[in-house]
Amino acid sequence: LHSAVTRIQVQRPGFNYTFAHICILNNDKTCIVDDIVHVLEELKAARSSNRTNFAITYPITHLKDGREVYNGHQLGGVTVHSKDRVKSAEAIQLTYYLQAINSLNDMVAEKWESIFCDTVELFQKSNRKVKMYPFTSSSLKEDFQKTSRVSQRYLITSLVLVVTLAILCCSMQDCVRSKPWLGLLGLLTVTLATLTAAGIINLTGGKYNSTFLGIPFVMLGHGLYGTFEMLSSWRKTREDQHVKERTAAVFADSMLSFSLTTAMYLVTFGIGASPFTNIEAARIFCCNSCIAIFFNYLYVLSFYGSSLVFTGYIENNYQHSIFCRKVPKPEVLQEKPAWYRFLLTAKFSEDTADAEETNTYESHLLVWFLKRYYCDWITNTYVKPFVVLFYLVYISFALMGYLQVSEGSDLSNIVATATRTIEYTTAQQKYFSNYSPVIGFYIYESIEYWNTSVQEDVLEYTKGFVRISWFESYLNYLRKLNISTGLPKKNFTDMLRNSFLKTPQFAHFSEDIIFSKKYNNEVDVVASRMFLVAKTMETKREELYDLLETLRKLSLTSKVKFIVFNPSFVYMDRYASSVGAPLQNSCISALFLLFFSAFLVADSLINVWLTLTVASVEFGVIGFMTLWKVELDCISVLCLIYGINYTIDNCAPLLSTFVLGKEFTRTKWVKNALEVHGVAILQSYLCYIVGLIPLAAVPSNLTRTLFRCLFLIALVTFFHCFAILPVILTFLPPSKKKRKEKKNPENREEIECVEMVDMDSTRVVDQITTV
Repeated sequence: LHSAVTRIQVQRPGFNYTFAHICILNNDKTCIVDDIVHVLEELKAARSSNRTNFAITYPITHLKDGREVYNGHQLGGVTVHSKDRVKSAEAIQLTYYLQAINSLNDMVAEKWESIFCDTVELFQKSNRKVKMYPFTSSSLKEDFQKTSRVSQRYLITSLVLVVTLAILCCSMQDCVRSKPWLGLLGLLTVTLATLTAAGIINLTGGKYNSTFLGIPFVMLGHGLYGTFEMLSSWRKTREDQHVKERTAAVFADSMLSFSLTTAMYLVTFGIGASPFTNIEAARIFCCNSCIAIFFNYLYVLSFYGSSLVFTGYIENNYQHSIFCRKVPKPEVLQEKPAWYRFLLTAKFSEDTADAEETNTYESHLLVWFLKRYYCDWITNTYVKPFVVLFYLVYISFALMGYLQVSEGSDLSNIVATATRTIEYTTAQQKYFSNYSPVIGFYIYESIEYWNTSVQEDVLEYTKGFVRISWFESYLNYLRKLNISTGLPKKNFTDMLRNSFLKTPQFAHFSEDIIFSKKYNNEVDVVASRMFLVAKTMETKREELYDLLETLRKLSLTSKVKFIVFNPSFVYMDRYASSVGAPLQNSCISALFLLFFSAFLVADSLINVWLTLTVASVEFGVIGFMTLWKVELDCISVLCLIYGINYTIDNCAPLLSTFVLGKEFTRTKWVKNALEVHGVAILQSYLCYIVGLIPLAAVPSNLTRTLFRCLFLIALVTFFHCFAILPVILTFLPPSKKKRKEKKNPENREEIECVEMVDMDSTRVVDQITTV
């Protein structure tokens, strides 16, 4: 396999590049290859000459030239004999290092990587007993973007399901008052806003990444609720009013809360899109979300508002809500066939003139269900204890999960499932989890290496690690020669340069030491490096992260100035900041906005309840997210930011209606809040959940995390809106005691009744004005 890899050729005009042309070179101008390759060559030579005394030790072995080399990250699943002699190994890891010093070299290296993967797969077909898992520098990027391709048909399925349910949610048996087109146009409004944002990002040079898959669901939760709330407000208006008056009432009733929740979205995602967020993918996601939410607000005001007016005129003229045909009166309809009567069923105003309290919209299934059954059931005295008990169980499980929150730094969590990244990381975790990656320990200043106290300090810092160290090898070299390690500076340095580094088995250490000659020809060691490897368990990532933090703290307080580095630290650093920064900034901005708006809203108690509800929902989502095997990574953090806004979106209107209500009991206002806003919340929730379900089937870990987080956010918020808040608000502040007004004989009411007859129809309008 190694021979086949080194023979790979990349054809360019006039020249064929091989591994030897693009590899990284060592001091003797030969390609750097893994030491395990030299071990295997020596093992092969020993077998050819029938030598049986050749042994490989683990994790440090010796080559025939006397060099000590570390093979803990190159041999996996190792079984050893007595001491450290290797009996067998289940896995071998080979790494090839390529140059990228200019654009041509980088292009050739990229092509070489592609051919490398094909070569390994071809080699696999002819050697089926051996499993091979290739992985290159571009594999993660390719597998990350693959999520978008494998999600396409699932997203189309999701769109079809949401369209169907949105139309059904806006429909009712009454063909005049049914609004199926508004369900479709509401979804079209959300889609237009999302496409507008995508177009702007594309035109401004923004880069697409697979995290954008979450934006349609962000828009679905916010945009559809706004449109359903407007439709719910329309149902509360009087039918005898003009369309303009009904539309004005709708905007006055619903657009204030929709404007405030939109502002909350813009602030939280705006902070995420600011320079405070140092993860490009998260910043672009938040920026795209801000643009989509802003345009959704404009489109709801203009496009959807116009659509509502248009359907209002259709209703006012007693036209069919789908076919726009004039609905005949009941006496004419009775002469038609049954199917015709079924399609054109409608109530005329004179049919309900005698029934004073009849609402023609109560025939809508969800309105009927909430008003007739659910509101009475949830506020029943015998139901409340069970709801409170259920909430305590919810808090208990959430706390259990919250105490087990783990920070996810696994690359496989952000890519599609059947990919090279998954296969490679799974095999690496299975076979190579005994030892950490090789950690570079760099001393970047001139220290007194010859001083015995400094020697003790350096050895103390590296104590407990498997070490590949010129320093320790040099001290052992001096001891074998019966020479004290506490030599004078000149003797220590001369012995190091002219004796130790000239010995073949130690010559490779010359790459780990930088000498500098001073003005008096005195040679000094100005910098050096050593390599450390830690023994790890199955929780390798967590241990490595803790180890990195420990070494960094030590580097700040130690006498010897050093830094530690491994390429995986780059990802871990980016990950650590990507988890904390966006969530912290967004929570601070949300709390600030809630505090600031406390001075603007009619009652500051609304914000108190809203803050407690958001805290309860986020706490529960984090806890259950952990119990559902979802780690706290960049994707889940973006979902938690969205969860703040989603909770406010759904709970704010309920709380506002309840808190501002006067004169009646708490139970009465809880029922009223549910009747007014419950239908819109329920419609939005059903469409949202149906849209999420196909996401669960996408073969990608990224979409799996997205689905689980968004599903939990929707479920927990729904649980609070329809169970927790309706029960708790019935026995907690604010008080709803009826205020008795002082009797004043001078106060009196004058009621003017004006009867207005519409000449174009048979309607009689009673307008009552209180003076």
